[in-house]
Amino acid sequence: MRDTFLFGALDRYRNRLLQLVEGCPEDKRNVVPAGFNNSIHWQIGHVLAVTDRLIFTLSEQPSFVSANYISFFGNGTKPADWQEDPPAWEDIIAQLKEQPVQIRESLHEKLDMPVKENMMKAATIEQLINFSIMHEANHFGVISAMMKVLK
Repeated sequence: MRDTFLFGALDRYRNRLLQLVEGCPEDKRNVVPAGFNNSIHWQIGHVLAVTDRLIFTLSEQPSFVSANYISFFGNGTKPADWQEDPPAWEDIIAQLKEQPVQIRESLHEKLDMPVKENMMKAATIEQLINFSIMHEANHFGVISAMMKVLK
């Protein structure tokens, strides 16, 4: 029951994010609006890369996202610093769609498994997933605000 609720929440937040960015016009995806530090392209890449790193790296499970994504989308990065083209929007969207499935399939019976020490003070995989959901909800709000500014 607990895993059904947790994975259901993960799916709901991810689907909301995907629906929101589906409406982002191609010419606005890489614009950094006044008052923001990053583009919507960066935001979705960040959600993907950080979710993968939080959940899979800290639980010491195999990662599904290329290690170079953190160099583009990690904390403290920004599009102005990119020396080469980032991963394509379409590739990020495809991975965002697949990631909840990968999390569920890899970790559904491991929610109580301890994880490496981390800044969130999460002790188990379940706590990492909960933190990841909150992280995604935060970026959903930022993307939503960016979309309004970019209209």
